[in-house]
Parts: sequence; C-alpha cells; structure tokens
Amino acid sequence: MSETATGQSGDMHLASGYRKDLNYRVDFGFDLDMPPQLGFLEELSWNYFWSWCEGGEAVFRDLAPGLWEDCEQNPRQMLSRISEIALWQKAADRGYVARVADLEERFREYLSATPNTFGKVTPENPVAYFCAEYGVHNSLPIYSGGLGILAGDHLKSASDMNVPLVAVGLMYRYGYFRQKIAHDGWQEESYRNALEDFLALKPVNDENGERILVSITMRGRRVHAQAWLAQLGRIKLYLLDTNVAINDEVDRFVTGHLYGGDNETRIVQEKLLGIGGVNLLRKLGVEPSVYHLNEGHSAFLNVELAREFLEEDETLTFEDVVPRVRELCVFTTHTPVDAGNDSFPADLVGSCFDESYIESLRLEKEEFFALGRTDPEDENEWFGMTPLAIRLSRSSNGVSEKHGQVSRSLWKKMFTDIEEPTEVPITHITNGVHPATWISPAFKDLYRRHLGQDWYSLINSREIWRSAVNAIPDDAVWRAHQLLKNLLIAYVRDSTLRKDAGLKSTIHEREDTRKLFSDEILTVGFARRIAKYKRWDLILHDLDRLLKMVDDPKRPVQFVFAGKAHPQDNTAKAILQKLMSINHDSNWQNRAVFIEDYDQEVARYLVRGVDVWMNVPRRPLEASGTSGQKVAMNGGLNFSILDGWWIEGYNGENGFAIGDRHEADDENDSVNDINDADSLYSILEDQIIPEYYDRDEKGLPRKWIARMKSSLATLTPAFSSDRMLRDYIEQIYDAGETARTRSEQN
Repeated sequence: MSETATGQSGDMHLASGYRKDLNYRVDFGFDLDMPPQLGFLEELSWNYFWSWCEGGEAVFRDLAPGLWEDCEQNPRQMLSRISEIALWQKAADRGYVARVADLEERFREYLSATPNTFGKVTPENPVAYFCAEYGVHNSLPIYSGGLGILAGDHLKSASDMNVPLVAVGLMYRYGYFRQKIAHDGWQEESYRNALEDFLALKPVNDENGERILVSITMRGRRVHAQAWLAQLGRIKLYLLDTNVAINDEVDRFVTGHLYGGDNETRIVQEKLLGIGGVNLLRKLGVEPSVYHLNEGHSAFLNVELAREFLEEDETLTFEDVVPRVRELCVFTTHTPVDAGNDSFPADLVGSCFDESYIESLRLEKEEFFALGRTDPEDENEWFGMTPLAIRLSRSSNGVSEKHGQVSRSLWKKMFTDIEEPTEVPITHITNGVHPATWISPAFKDLYRRHLGQDWYSLINSREIWRSAVNAIPDDAVWRAHQLLKNLLIAYVRDSTLRKDAGLKSTIHEREDTRKLFSDEILTVGFARRIAKYKRWDLILHDLDRLLKMVDDPKRPVQFVFAGKAHPQDNTAKAILQKLMSINHDSNWQNRAVFIEDYDQEVARYLVRGVDVWMNVPRRPLEASGTSGQKVAMNGGLNFSILDGWWIEGYNGENGFAIGDRHEADDENDSVNDINDADSLYSILEDQIIPEYYDRDEKGLPRKWIARMKSSLATLTPAFSSDRMLRDYIEQIYDAGETARTRSEQN
C-alpha cells in the first residue's frame, strides 16, 4: 500500500508502524530483517496457534495496534507492512522481549509433545477430518458461519489434546462475500482475492521441492489441484486449490467461491473435496484409521475408498467392499430439514462424473445414482449427499440430543426394515466451542487470580469447576463483564461512525457516535445468518411494545445486531432493511446498532460484551447453535428458544427460555410466531429487565450475577469442544464394534 493510500507520510508514516518498501516474495513471503530479539514472531506468524494461545494475539497487536486493525488481525500481512523503526523500538523494550521469549518457550514445549494414542487412532493412523469450510480465524476467510467455526474449534481442541488428526478442505480464492450496507439499509456484496492477503499458508511440495498436484476428471476434463498447508498448533490443515495455470480458465474457479455458483459448481467442488482429498492423503503417505465427514459435502470420499478397494482386487463387487468402506467412515450431519441437505439432479451428477469412473466402481449408472437416494428404487429422486454418507458410513450422528432425534425421524425412510424412529442408527454428539479461543482475556485473568494458573484444566471436571466459579466474588465477576461491555461499546461506536451517513436514518451508520450506547443500559445481542427459520423479524412483531422497552426512561434496553443474508435471498435482505430503518419518533436509532460484515472478529466483541444473547429459531430447526455457548463462557446470559443445545444447557437459573417446546409445522407457523413473540416480550418485561436493574447498596445486580455465575459454572465445561472431541474419540472414532452396537441401541 502506498503512503498516499494509507493517509500517512514522513515521520507519521513510520510511527504508525507501516513500511515504505514492500518487496514481496512468492507464496505469501516477504523480505524483512527482523531484530534477533523478535525473530520468533516471523515463525509464529505461520502457525495459527498464536490466535488462541495465551498472549499470542497481544504480542502481535502490541507491535503496532493501528496497523494490526488495518490488517484485520493478520500477522503475516502486518509483518509485511510494519516499519523497521517500529520493530526496533519493540526490540529495545525489555518487557516486550521477555513476553516474546516466554511465548517462544511455551510454543516449542507445546509442539515437542509426543502425540497421544487413542486405540485405533495413532500418529501412524490418524483421524482424517473433512469439511467444506473452516473458521480458524477471520484472517483465513474460508468459512461462512457455524459449520466452519465448529470445524475450526474441533481442530484446535485436537491440537490441545494432542489427538493425531489431519484435516482436508478447499482453499476458496474469493471466500465468502463481504457485506456492505447501503445508505438505505439494503445489503450489498463484494469479494476479494484472499490469496493477495499474505495468508499463513505454505505450498505443499514433494521431496524434490515440486508442488504436489492431485487430478480428477470433472465435466469431461482432467482438472488439477495444488495444496496449501495451514498449521493449527500441532494439526495440519490441507486446502486444495484449482487455481493452477495448466487448468482451463473455468476450472481454475472451481475453488473460487465458498457456496457460490450453481449446482454443477457445488458438485465439482464436492468431488474435489472428497475424491481429491483422499488422493492428496495418499500422496502425502497418510493412512487414516477413520475418515470423519463433517457434513455431507465430502461424501464422495466414501465412493473413492470403494474404488481403491476394488482396484486392489478385480474379483470383488461394489457390495463386497461396502463393509470395508463403512468401517473407515463416520458422518456428522448438521442439518435438521431435508431441503437443507445438498441434493442434485441425477443427470447433472452423471455429467460431472465420467463413465469410466462409475465403471471402475463396477456399478451401472442407475446403481450409482441409487447410492444417493433415500429410496434406491425411485429414479425421479435427486442424488443426495447425506443419504450417500449415511449409507456408506459405520456411524452417523447429529449435533445435539434434539437434533439426533430429529435426524432419526428425518432419515427413517432410508431404513425400511425399522418400525420406530428411535431405532434408526443415528446418535448424537452435542457441539461445543473452544474455550481458549472464545473466553475473553478479562475472564482468563479473572480465573488466574481466583482459580490459579492451571484454571483451564479445571474445566474438565464439571463439579470442581462449578465449585470454583461459584466461589469467585460477585463484584469481581461484574467488573470483568463491565470491562468487556465497555469494550463492545467502543467497538460499536467505531464500527458505525461514518463521515457520510446518508439521508435516511439507519442503525449501521452515524456521523457522531460519541454518545451512542451506555454501559448502564441492558444490552441484548442478536447475531446470526439471516434466514427464514432464524426469525429475524420476530422481535418486530409488536413494534410499539418493543419501542416502549427501548424508550423506558428508567430501565431502557439497547440492541446490537449482526448477520448476513444470502446474496440471492431478497426476502431476507428486505427483513434486514426493515430492521435497519425503524424510526418511529423513538430512541431506536440511538439504542440499536447493526454491525456490518459479521465474522469472527465481530463475533468476539459481541459474544463477550453483551448482557443477553437472544436466539429465536423456529423449533426444531436449530440443529445445535454455538454462539450462545461462547456468550455463556463470558458471563452473558442466553435468552433463547428451547431448541438445539439450549434444551440441554438451560436449567432455569443460568439463562432464560422463550416459549414452550411446541414444534412448528406449515399449518401453525403464524400461531407459534405470535406465541413466541408474546413470550419474548413478556420475559423481557417481567424477568430480564427487572432483574438486571435490581441493584443493591453497592450498585450490584446480585440476582443477575447469580445467573451469570450459574451460566459460567454449568455451561463452560458441558459445551466445550474439548468435551465434544472426547465424546467423538470415545463414542465414534475408536468405537469400532461399540459404535455399531450403540447405533443399533439408539
């Protein structure tokens, strides 16, 4: 970036932390003479361990805070632009150098540990984890939402627990869209080339230093893909990328966009992920003990495994090798409705597979298509990735207890010999989130002071953790929360400040934000994908009733919103525009904000700083949900429909439940919406607002803090990704015969 582009010049330019000379190397490298005292930072920037280890983010941010934010928390990009004087100033800071040295010592100790063995899962035969998106950090923009964040947290826990695991995904050059809200409140989308952002990705080469390429046939052409390596602590994440010069131009865009393009694009992406991913592992010499399909996008890997077995023995049939494929594969479904699962017209699937591949499976075309149908005999049924995964995996699970139940009913049609849905062999492992990533530094410091330096290990014991958290003084918990709330308010003010805010009042931009929001006002957060079942407009059902709470002179409420509508979903965009533009001579414009471009960075501020986290999906369409788990780990209270994980988490004291457990159907959607909206308003009016503003002589809301401590104590250990991964290890990965027995029993 030029000096003109940064708005800096001369000494101001140097003081800001920017470099004048930008002499880049290939493959996201650059020329930079680091002071020897800080040399470790260049090494650390290549490993996303910095994003969750204690002091990792701070050591980069403190080099040049303004530049850190300008580079969107990307240490590789920041080091490419930082000035020499900024580096040497830090090299002369003994305290900072000591922090770097301490971090290096912990990093090397962490990486040097011998990998653990879990039965069949060994360093020689690891878990192979496949997913279409990974939310590792916002500086690696290859995720869109909950599925990706869940996958990223899964890998981080695998690293911390030293579980032998390798992961495979796709490197989307343009990622998911960036959101901009126009002056009139309408969502606009844009894309940028992530490969220009100095990502912490290294090319995957063979022993001769040449790029490893995998190739598969799609649409009648041979398409090649290179691989990139992202290092997450001890875990390797391999990302396939078709942006290779020898490919046709159209094929170079197979990995262009996440969830972009038409059905044909989705099919070839999923072929690359599943079939190409298996081929990559072969070239790397990785022999997995189990393949974990995180959602159905990678289900073609099961077919590829069958092809490999058939290639080894020409006397075998496809049915002969199915048991061997199933023994190797486990499948997690994240979708509670049939329409949400990827399915494609059979003829389109056939056009994306060459006839020789299907022949290599020793199947006729219709037999191949039948693998993806709930009813193999129905030739009019589309080819579904979820039926394919269920049919060719030894174990299938939902992502919450309720979702397991819903999935058994949804896919019972595949099991014609089973009478009751409860007997369908689909279990559940409830999702969790990575505590080291999502617990704020303020609460980590609180725990260190009151629970000791080894506080993190206490999370593994629910009773010990509960007792320890309950012993923390109320005022200490409240101070930590108020610190995070003020940080959120500062972020809100900065994010919504615009020099030109347009002529129409909307809640995402203001010319003056100095008095926007207050840390004394009850703050409700609502951030998630804008989709029909998420019911973004439920809170607007009785606008007068809502605004009465917002305008209350003694006990007001303020709201912070964030989320993206699919680029082609104009209905969702219209819902967002309505929310943005409310202006009924009320305080709405001063007590409601919308934060653009919801990603992990936005989420960190929101889930850590709000008092209440609202979630109002239409039951039973929330498979699990994890944003509320992150809120709970930071002392916020969930205010949610009893669906997904909240059914398991809510105990009457650690948050609030909206409505009853009555499930929606096409005939009573509107009735349920009315009842849930009334419940939402009533709980706010009669419970949440009174409890929050009920203060003692010291100004502390004792009843509220008791709920906060109950939330911290009960939900943190129950919904951590460490607990989730232990469940996968014990119940799924190394279960073998045990897994099949459990599936049959459930």
